[in-house]
Amino acid sequence: MTNAVDDKSVVQEYFNDTGFDRWRRIYGDGDVNKVQLDIRKGHQQTINTVMSWLEADENLPGLSICDAGCGVGSLSIPLAQNGAIVNASDISQKMVGEARQRAGALLQPLQIPNFQAADLESLSGKYHTVICLDVLIHYPQSKAKEMITHLSSLAESRVILSFAPKTPVYTVLKKIGSFFPGPSKATRAYLHAEKDVVRILESLGWKIERKAMNKTQFYFSRLIEAVR
Repeated sequence: MTNAVDDKSVVQEYFNDTGFDRWRRIYGDGDVNKVQLDIRKGHQQTINTVMSWLEADENLPGLSICDAGCGVGSLSIPLAQNGAIVNASDISQKMVGEARQRAGALLQPLQIPNFQAADLESLSGKYHTVICLDVLIHYPQSKAKEMITHLSSLAESRVILSFAPKTPVYTVLKKIGSFFPGPSKATRAYLHAEKDVVRILESLGWKIERKAMNKTQFYFSRLIEAVR
């Protein structure tokens, strides 16, 4: 069986190669096929939900935020536009380069997040809020606790995670190939039971504050906010 190290290598290679072109299009605003458009809409729902939570707290200006697994900057950029101090990372150097380019076109120089190419395990520092969206899908259950524990150690006040939920329906959909469609999808896709994620967070001293479920035909993402 492929171990976690191999999984990480596969993910890094994928998002620096064929996956980069595919997901850059999905997370952009150009023409895409119907499936990719559906995933784009679902991912944007998750971004919009996170932004609505943070904006409702009315303390974004000056807030330190770690966007772990930032992709092309879909969340980092609106966070920075709203005054947050953003440190953003992604395992893919190409994704980070794309994020920098998009941020440079939309933000003032002093607003641009600190982007770096790094895996989650190597992140360090302290932040008011740590956010990790749609990255758990690359981690098997055996490694999920370790990853969440590390992200938790970086957060002073809040952790926000999203993941593909493990339910009987989604498990069947995944098995028949319609849950994560696309010929260029070359990485493993791991589902996680919500109760397991909640149990990990609570064992680390977090309290679940808000939850949301964002879904379209081909995109399913459970969102959880935990606070001290």
